[in-house]
Amino acid sequence: MEVITKDENYVELNVGPQHPATHGVLRVVLTLDGEKIVKAKCKIGYLHRGTEKLGEEKNYYQMLIYTDRLDYLAPLSNNFAYVRAVEKLLGIENKIPKRAEYLRVILAELSRIASHIVGIGTHVMDIGAWTFFLHAFREREKIYDLLEEISGQRMNNTFFRFGGVAADCPDGWLDKVYKWADEFEKKVWSELMDLVAENPIFKERTIGIGIIPKELAINLSLTGPLLRASGIKKDLRKDSPYSVYSEFNFEVPIGKNGDTYDRFLVRMEEMRQSARIIKQAIERIPDGDVLIDDYKIVPPPKKIVYSQIEYLIHHFKIMSEGFLVPEGEAYASVEGPKGEIGFYIVSDGSSKPYRFRIRPPSFINLQALEEIAPGHLIADFIALIGTIDIVLGEVDR
Repeated sequence: MEVITKDENYVELNVGPQHPATHGVLRVVLTLDGEKIVKAKCKIGYLHRGTEKLGEEKNYYQMLIYTDRLDYLAPLSNNFAYVRAVEKLLGIENKIPKRAEYLRVILAELSRIASHIVGIGTHVMDIGAWTFFLHAFREREKIYDLLEEISGQRMNNTFFRFGGVAADCPDGWLDKVYKWADEFEKKVWSELMDLVAENPIFKERTIGIGIIPKELAINLSLTGPLLRASGIKKDLRKDSPYSVYSEFNFEVPIGKNGDTYDRFLVRMEEMRQSARIIKQAIERIPDGDVLIDDYKIVPPPKKIVYSQIEYLIHHFKIMSEGFLVPEGEAYASVEGPKGEIGFYIVSDGSSKPYRFRIRPPSFINLQALEEIAPGHLIADFIALIGTIDIVLGEVDR
């Protein structure tokens, strides 16, 4: 931190970009009157990602792995939005096998819980509650074990594909997921709530801190838990159902005051609702394929690639050149853990996007920090960063 005296009344304080409480390479310049924040200015761009320009240089298949690195705490949610946009351009959005759609929902909701655990866990730890962090991360490790078993990777698991998912789940995997989700909903969630929800110190640090009124939330285009904590019941899974979300029964939690405490409660309840969705999906998942069989889009199975020349050609063409996408434009989004993440793609008929743009919730939600920080103390500022729950890979896309 560097302190620069502006005049006899105000001091300018640089927080970050390497400060551990900023959850990434974020720099915020605070103007202080004593310990009171007068102004906060976010300085971003330290990651130099250039993901949107990369999207115009890579073919559609090559770009899939880059979407993982946006919100790297919920890579499968990013996959979900991207493949939906490309599937719209290809005209196959209604041809996805039902089993694949169910697996997509299960994986997306596991990612939501894992992401919320990191967001809430580090946020609570930043303001002093270390035990909650350890208990929460225990559950995250269990989720990562499950994701590793189906995808082969713990993080950045690029498992979604255009037309479905990469492979069916291993034998017994769904039973393991159901057992974990059932235990989380009925036992673990309550244990986590008991650790901090009624803790007087935690409530003192969060209630009435960082209030985002409804009007401000709408004006800033906030989405996700930030918007819902302000009392606005907006969730794409309910309002614009995609995939098979319309088949599940779940609630959309909202807050009353729009403060840091409400945002904690909303994220906690969302995790419990995600566990409910996972259990319903496993109970109803049908048998069948998990990928369409259009070998101009989907690589043929290896067993026929090695034995028949026409399928070897399909495989070679897709892996070396990608596939052609009809001219047009499409936007698709999903309800990610941090809010609406969407992809806008313009195709010129080639194997690469002509234009590639991302609607990142972290980037848009970060605006709120400058609005709500003034009037709070420096100690409150750390709580405010945690309650917004940003990932800088998404901000500096």
